[in-house]
Amino acid sequence: MFDFLKRAFSPKHEAMSAELLAAGGWPRLAETLPLLQGLTEDERGALEYRMRRFLLEKSFYGAHDFELTPAMLTNIAAQACLPILALDVDSYKDWLGVIIYPSPFIARDIWRDDVGLVHEGERQIIGMARQDGPLLLSWPDVTKAPALDGWNVVIHECAHKLDMMNGSANGFPLLHKGMNRETWSRVFNRGFEDFRRKLRLGIPTRIDPYAAQDPAEFFAVLSECFFELPHQLYEEYPRIYEQLSLFYKQDPRLRIAKPLVQEFRPEDIPPGSNLYHTNP
Repeated sequence: MFDFLKRAFSPKHEAMSAELLAAGGWPRLAETLPLLQGLTEDERGALEYRMRRFLLEKSFYGAHDFELTPAMLTNIAAQACLPILALDVDSYKDWLGVIIYPSPFIARDIWRDDVGLVHEGERQIIGMARQDGPLLLSWPDVTKAPALDGWNVVIHECAHKLDMMNGSANGFPLLHKGMNRETWSRVFNRGFEDFRRKLRLGIPTRIDPYAAQDPAEFFAVLSECFFELPHQLYEEYPRIYEQLSLFYKQDPRLRIAKPLVQEFRPEDIPPGSNLYHTNP
């Protein structure tokens, strides 16, 4: 199916994944990515361990002869492993491939619009989490993702992958022991309906409007906000923040500084931020 791919890296042992981290400029990368600010020494160690496993177990492909470098893979691994920093190291075991495109790519699929009409055609995509396997990413958008703006294509697609561990992506991932299914459903359903209401009424929000597509996208987009705009998400949807904190076993508010200016500006949402795709 993917005959246009160029296999770039497929580490076969621990030493090779360690070499990729070294060649990719880790831990200097941890000091320069805004997304990773405030991590403790222990947390950086846990992140690096998961990155090694990620680089060890995944095969990486450049689409259309796109040349991949160790630095690129390290960048992707750091962003992808932040959501599982406190989760099981095997949280991503159900998929093996990462396909990186030199630009946003075209996918043909079927989708339903806001009024319920079904369409079929081609759409430009910046990221895709396929139910049948690989993670697809647009490299230019990966490089923009670590900014603390609530928009991160890597975290978004990895959230879909975690969601899929409970079957198809539907905004209801496998919850941990001690979490309550009814509470999760009630909190997210109320938040989803409230968010759609805000958009209808034109009420300002820092959350990407793409979250209103369906519950799966709502979970993925709010996961982006959880890691990049934790204070704003907590102020807008505190109950959802609490559920995400239980799910990811993290509290990014403790490590990311609260911004001095928090008013909403439409231009803060990057162009094309609704070009995700989940599950063809």
